[in-house]
Amino acid sequence: MAYGYYAGEGVKPMKARDLVITPCAATAVRDFIESNHYSKSINGVKITQCFKVTHGYEIVGAVLFGQLSTTAWKKFGQSESEVLELRRLVLLDECGMNSESRVIGWCIRWLKKNTPSVRTIVSYADPMHGHTGVIYKASNFTMIGKTPNDKGYRDETGKVYHSRAMRTKYKGEYKPFVKRLRAKLEAGVLESITLEGKYCYVYKL
Repeated sequence: MAYGYYAGEGVKPMKARDLVITPCAATAVRDFIESNHYSKSINGVKITQCFKVTHGYEIVGAVLFGQLSTTAWKKFGQSESEVLELRRLVLLDECGMNSESRVIGWCIRWLKKNTPSVRTIVSYADPMHGHTGVIYKASNFTMIGKTPNDKGYRDETGKVYHSRAMRTKYKGEYKPFVKRLRAKLEAGVLESITLEGKYCYVYKL
């Protein structure tokens, strides 16, 4: 899900047509995403394909696609390989008008050409962060509904985690960040909260 912004000040907006989008490894954009996306993390994301957005020699955006975190793919396709979720979309404010839809469109065209098994792109807009999916509507996604409210946790810094984060494993073992979260939960550091449902958008390739 999910996009975030960095509020640049006193910087002349870039034109959308001047942005360059290229496929890349997750390591190339991890720091950028974790510095600029509201989630501040890509831990637990099943990464399938990443793209970086550059202006000159500077990274000004990143897009991350991956498999859905649960068996929710069954709602959208016959097999897991047919469904991808747009997990992170981050562009600096300086990128200017229409940059988001141009970047999303470029990535979708790349996926059509290079991942023929993919039939559906899914993305979620989180109203708890002020997102309703305007960018997805502009990119010809279809809003199909809203997910139910869910359980989450807020840590001592104010960062929010979905309850799924507590169950993320790798080769049968909890990931290090999950172990830290579970330790905080046991110590009573995490606050249990209700997470408002997200708007679900779909794009058929």
